[in-house]
Amino acid sequence: MNWLNWLSDFFTDPDHLSGPDSIVHRVSEHLLLSGTALLFAALLAVPLGLLIGYTGRGVTVVTALAGAARALPTLGLVTLAVLLAGVGDTAVLVPLVALAAPPLLVAAVEGVRGTDPDVRDAARGIGLTHPQVLWQVCLPSAAPTLLAGFRTATVQVIATATVAAYVGLGGLGRYVIDGLATRKYAVTVGGALLVVLLAVVAQLFFALLARFALPPGVRAQQRPH
Repeated sequence: MNWLNWLSDFFTDPDHLSGPDSIVHRVSEHLLLSGTALLFAALLAVPLGLLIGYTGRGVTVVTALAGAARALPTLGLVTLAVLLAGVGDTAVLVPLVALAAPPLLVAAVEGVRGTDPDVRDAARGIGLTHPQVLWQVCLPSAAPTLLAGFRTATVQVIATATVAAYVGLGGLGRYVIDGLATRKYAVTVGGALLVVLLAVVAQLFFALLARFALPPGVRAQQRPH
């Protein structure tokens, strides 16, 4: 039996069409877990990154810490979180937030730092306060870089959220883990394919958002003639 037969068996299995083990239900669980992790990561990393990028203080430290955080083993963090907090959403959310925060933090810092200094000075010259310059001038300028950071974080979280199945939670990882445990490789292959497709859709979604986040003049230059 080749992988095409496995995929056919997976997508035509009645258990995967309705009920608690259905594809729609597992995708919903996966998206909810990933979205929650991204929300917490954004609330922690983006405001801090905007502030650091605007003031220029702590940029070197942020870059070093972000690089170190990316090297953390997610499964190891999940195991540690289970030991400290017990089995539950927290055990998965903590490592996923730790995974998503660094690219968001770096994107916020670099996006604000990339704002034209002359534009910032001009905004200050017409009487805008520092918070107004940050929100009205720097943030729109940083939007494409921020969206690139969100795209990176989202794809990483979607791919890594499968570890939730290791601690008995839901999501698409259930197919991968359960399929391997029961030697039902059609389930494993189907679950892995769904994770890949979800990541690709996220990539395309943020690529489209980033295009519309460009200034109108730049967007017009990128259109095919």
